[in-house]
Amino acid sequence: MRFFIRKKSNPQWLVYAIDKKSKIVAGFYIGKRTNKILKTVITTLLNSNPEKIYTDKLRHYQYLIPKEIHQTKRFETNSIERKNLSIRTHLKRFNRKTICFSKNIKILISVLKIYFWID
Repeated sequence: MRFFIRKKSNPQWLVYAIDKKSKIVAGFYIGKRTNKILKTVITTLLNSNPEKIYTDKLRHYQYLIPKEIHQTKRFETNSIERKNLSIRTHLKRFNRKTICFSKNIKILISVLKIYFWID
């Protein structure tokens, strides 16, 4: 999920993973959408020995996730898309057309920790 810190010329990405059955957030990271950032979250997933990992069709994933457990089916990412909608609805700093930008990344991370812990 893309959002901005301080101004629109500073885009950042919220990368996170959720457990498909329990809907609990397994891990998240904020930064640019690069292999380094994606690898941080995927390493957390791989350490828990998942049966399958469902992603969108971003090219970076095919290099980071073993082919045996990687799936890119269209309707298997519904739960994370629903979570994205909930985040955008509840936290105005993630809203698409807003003037509410986060000013400090540490505060933003704290807000997300509380949100994912409660939700």
